[in-house]
Amino acid sequence: MANLIIKSVFRDKEFIPEKHTCDGENVSPLLEIRNVPEEAKSLVLIMDDPDAVGLPAGQQAWDHWIVWNIDPKSQYIPEGELPEGARVGKNTRGKQAYGGPCPPTGHKAHRYFFRLYALDAVLELPDGSDRKAVEMTMIGHILKQASLIGMYQRKK
Repeated sequence: MANLIIKSVFRDKEFIPEKHTCDGENVSPLLEIRNVPEEAKSLVLIMDDPDAVGLPAGQQAWDHWIVWNIDPKSQYIPEGELPEGARVGKNTRGKQAYGGPCPPTGHKAHRYFFRLYALDAVLELPDGSDRKAVEMTMIGHILKQASLIGMYQRKK
């Protein structure tokens, strides 16, 4: 079977348009999903910044967006929207929402990973669950995964 694919308005390892950052409209970018395994029951999307500084204790990256129970038949996640029925977790800022790239001014470009997972299960988690809860519940259920890396650096 072909590899799971996630694409967007920017190419892998290219800059995320300002519109999708804290310097713009801070809306999530259009995401395209392809080659989901037929046996998938749900999709999970986690967007994070491993280059962030000042992370809370025990955290490896700054979580910008955590979404689960995305319908595996979804071919797109529309700009600024969630697919119907999807659940949203708390990001590092404690918000149940997309939080666009917003590295400190003067920092080199940060990397933003959009990680997509196809699962053989629907996750039984309450809205507002954090990344750790989502990842723990995913254990043993990942069929395929894909990632897309976007870059962003704030203007001085």
